This record gives sequence, structure tokens and C-alpha cells, in this order.
Amino acid sequence: MPAESGTPFHIGELAARTGRTVHAIRWYEAQGLVPGVSRDEGGRRLYGELHVGWLDLMDRLRRTGMSIAEMREYTALALRGKTTLHQRRDMLAAHRARVTETIADWKRALSLVDRKIGFYDEWMQTGHRPPLIPAGAPRTKALTRKPAKPG
Repeated sequence: MPAESGTPFHIGELAARTGRTVHAIRWYEAQGLVPGVSRDEGGRRLYGELHVGWLDLMDRLRRTGMSIAEMREYTALALRGKTTLHQRRDMLAAHRARVTETIADWKRALSLVDRKIGFYDEWMQTGHRPPLIPAGAPRTKALTRKPAKPG
């Protein structure tokens, strides 16, 4: 990471600014995912504004399913500078495609859960068990592949 201007701060402030625990920040560092951390004369870590953004990126990549190995690779590429811009861009584009497919899968799953909630709501309201799949309801891939168990 390139040097930055501004007053450096310690891990407690980084935790406060990012909403992460000191333990989590140290974990990211131990994994090699927070580059460019220097130390003060007392040996305490010093952070800057770039670390705030970097930590946020690493957290979001992790939350969206990027492996730690891929995150390390991305970090290593970033440390090599602008000669790796295309590689980093391609890596993020591939990750984005995986995230988009996961979102689509989750939307299909959520649709099924919503229909099941509606099924139970109707059953409780009428006292009669409704048909498993109401007429005209769109079928999900999961239902097409393998029928759901009743009840």
C-alpha cells in the first residue's frame, strides 16, 4: 500500500471507525490481508485512512464468499502495484459473477420460503390444508428437480 497523508491512529480507533473488533482486525492482519501496517516507537501498530477502506473491502469480499486464499492473492497483486490492475479487475469480475449467481439462487430459495409461509398462513386462517403448490404459482428449479416433502 502506498504511503498516505494524515495522522496515523492505533487499532482501537481503527476498530471504532470500521465497526470491527480488535480481535477481527488482528485476524485479518494475521491472514496477510491488511498490508502496510507500520509501528510506532512503542511497537504499537499504526493505521491510516487507507487501512479503513482496505479492511472494509476485505470484509465484504469475505462476506460474499471469496476464499481467504483468493483474498491473499488479491492483496499480493495490489502490493505489486499498477502492473496488476488487469489481474485484480478480472479477479473481482469473476467474484462478482459468482456473487450474482448466489444472489439469484437465494432469491429462488426465498421465493419458496415465502410460498411456504403463505401456505401455513392460509392453512391457519381457513383451518383447511391448501394445495401444496397453488395453481398458477411459478415452480422453482428446486421443485422441478426434486419434489418437496409435504407438510
